[in-house]
Amino acid sequence: MTAPSLPLRVKYHVLLGLSAIACLLLLILHLCLGSVALTPKEVLAALFNQPAEILHRQIVWDLRLPRALIALLCGAMLGLAGAILQSITQNPLAEPGLTGTTSGGVLLVVFWLTFAPQAMQLGSILPLIALVGGLAASGLVYTLSRQRDRSNPLYLILNGVIVSTFVQSLTSLFLVVKQQSLGMILLWLIGSLNGRVWVHLNAILPWSLVALPLGLASAGIANVLHLGDDMAVGLGLPVEKARAGLFLVAAMMSAIAVSVVGAVGFIGLIGPHIARQLVGLDARRVFPLSALLTTLLLLTADLVAQAMIIEVGSVRSGLPVGAVTALLGAPFFLYLVLRKI
Repeated sequence: MTAPSLPLRVKYHVLLGLSAIACLLLLILHLCLGSVALTPKEVLAALFNQPAEILHRQIVWDLRLPRALIALLCGAMLGLAGAILQSITQNPLAEPGLTGTTSGGVLLVVFWLTFAPQAMQLGSILPLIALVGGLAASGLVYTLSRQRDRSNPLYLILNGVIVSTFVQSLTSLFLVVKQQSLGMILLWLIGSLNGRVWVHLNAILPWSLVALPLGLASAGIANVLHLGDDMAVGLGLPVEKARAGLFLVAAMMSAIAVSVVGAVGFIGLIGPHIARQLVGLDARRVFPLSALLTTLLLLTADLVAQAMIIEVGSVRSGLPVGAVTALLGAPFFLYLVLRKI
């Protein structure tokens, strides 16, 4: 006889707790590992301003801690955005990169970083620039997907792919014209946490404190939409406004993440899919678990990226984290496509 399975509610809370603990452990690993390895005791001493060496405090506070916290926040936003998009389109292949949001945000950020004065390139304005670009692209996708005053979930994905491809081609054309910006543009196209410090964290923190609770609070609306448009209307939900609102929230979270890490691909696809397989279709469980699992994926990918040192000229650095997530995500995406076929 097989052992009885845990009730879903208990299983969900166990998974949530284990995922949170795993994220905390990976956060500690981020503070310990790097070109200068530190012990957990040395990290704790540096965090409490009692370092064995002054260099330890600089490494932990100025370099590793902001990078790890950015990975935590951006992973949660990308995972939650992916879960929302998969829910409203009822398509397991949906993710921020396939809805135009990521490519639109990257294009406008790259334009801004190339032409704006140096003093205006960082700070809270950068997420706003990415948000404008992401919302413009996703708004175009949503407009193109409307038929008879109703949006079609299937067309949201198809038009998202078309708009993303078009916007990415504009970015590539800009790359050809502005070759002096090649290195910077490539990092934004691939996605990277290299060089991310407190100024980047401060730029997205206020936005994320609004976007994440808003995304989690939308789980009930997502559940009603999942019942189908006719049933949702019967329950009194204004379907078009609800779908547009959720699409806007997902676009906002994606754009905020893109504003500091660039186009990190596929983790917004993998995390939500795993969460749904573990706890079912209830968005009240899928959304929080997706955020944690995607954070776990991004933190892990960044550790792998830092371990894979590359040398460009006389400069040595870790791989962009987007290269690692692409290596993981492309086979996963192919698996989902083949399984659907």
